[in-house]
Amino acid sequence: MLYPKEAIEKAGAWMEGDARAKAWLQESNYEELVQLKDAVSRYPKAFEYLLINKHFVIAAFVNSIWDDKKALKLLMDKKEFLWAAMSNYINGDENAHVFLIKNNLKHYADLAHKIQAKIRKEGDDRTGLFNSGPYKKSLS
Repeated sequence: MLYPKEAIEKAGAWMEGDARAKAWLQESNYEELVQLKDAVSRYPKAFEYLLINKHFVIAAFVNSIWDDKKALKLLMDKKEFLWAAMSNYINGDENAHVFLIKNNLKHYADLAHKIQAKIRKEGDDRTGLFNSGPYKKSLS
């Protein structure tokens, strides 16, 4: 599914914590893009929302960024190339970034970059002496 540029830009801003962007997405009926933020962080309720509300492309995208080859294949089979390219870009494929830019989808590349940064930051936040064993932070 191709979203309007403004919706993808707001999803990127929400990925970085902009509450006004979240409100805009909700008011504009893009709840699936609101849920994307938590889904990429592996929060089950957000992923469940995507499935229950039949946002299968976004759900497949979320799984594909976590190296689910079947999810990536599903995106390709459904001809959801921009979501597949975003996944590949998040996972280090610079050619996927070039594909998005060449196809005037820089806003999707920017969203992918923000998702990648969020995942990396969360990984960094969960490492270290006090984030392991009995001192591990809860995700809820």
